[in-house]
Amino acid sequence: MNLSKNDHVILEVNALELMYSRDLILSDISFAVNSGSCFVIMGVSGCGKSTLLKSMTGLLKPAQGNIRFSGGELWGRAELPNQDLLSKFGVLFQGGALWGSMNLLENISLPLQTFTSLSNEEIESLASYKLSLVGLSGCEYLYPSQLSGGMQKRAGLARALSMDPSILFLDEPSAGLDPINSSQLDELIGELKNSLGLTFVVVTHELKSIFEIADDAVFLSKETKSVLEQGKPVELQKFSMHPEVRDFLSS
Repeated sequence: MNLSKNDHVILEVNALELMYSRDLILSDISFAVNSGSCFVIMGVSGCGKSTLLKSMTGLLKPAQGNIRFSGGELWGRAELPNQDLLSKFGVLFQGGALWGSMNLLENISLPLQTFTSLSNEEIESLASYKLSLVGLSGCEYLYPSQLSGGMQKRAGLARALSMDPSILFLDEPSAGLDPINSSQLDELIGELKNSLGLTFVVVTHELKSIFEIADDAVFLSKETKSVLEQGKPVELQKFSMHPEVRDFLSS
């Protein structure tokens, strides 16, 4: 089946094989992500979730297969990914990856200064707006060290939003957060998806978040190094034919 004929598909992963040196990490990975959805990549630690995300965000070239975004191929024959496609991506790294020597306004402004010709006034206005979207209005001149873990994740999300991406990739967004901050971040993801029409691809093994945010999900198997099953988590929990999937979602 040619998934690209589906008008709602924004991202396709086709027969992907990923390796580190000569070590096979994942094999024959295929799935499609619908526009405006929250798609979760789940599985136990060490199953290759973050490795898959690296390839999807242009950090690891596949050994085989391809990744297509809005009909364009991210990885061709060249060693580097398609930069035009990457400019439409936003990424929230697990640790937030904020520059400690910059305040929040400067952190959010950096991509706009680097990749646009906007005036300083326009950039500051946009950066403040992005911070307001994640509930950090009035925090423009705070530094990352002055923020709680939950606020750092929100600031990282604001920076990921700075270039108005079509799709956001989140790597373990709830890692290191207490249950209250984790739940608030899940709610924020849902609000941004609904209000801005954004597509999210989220790597996580946090069950509460999976059931809260996922419209669709794939389960990566550590044993088979492949996609074991795809579907809505609540349905996979009840009806999966694979004990590994049921056990994970019921643990």
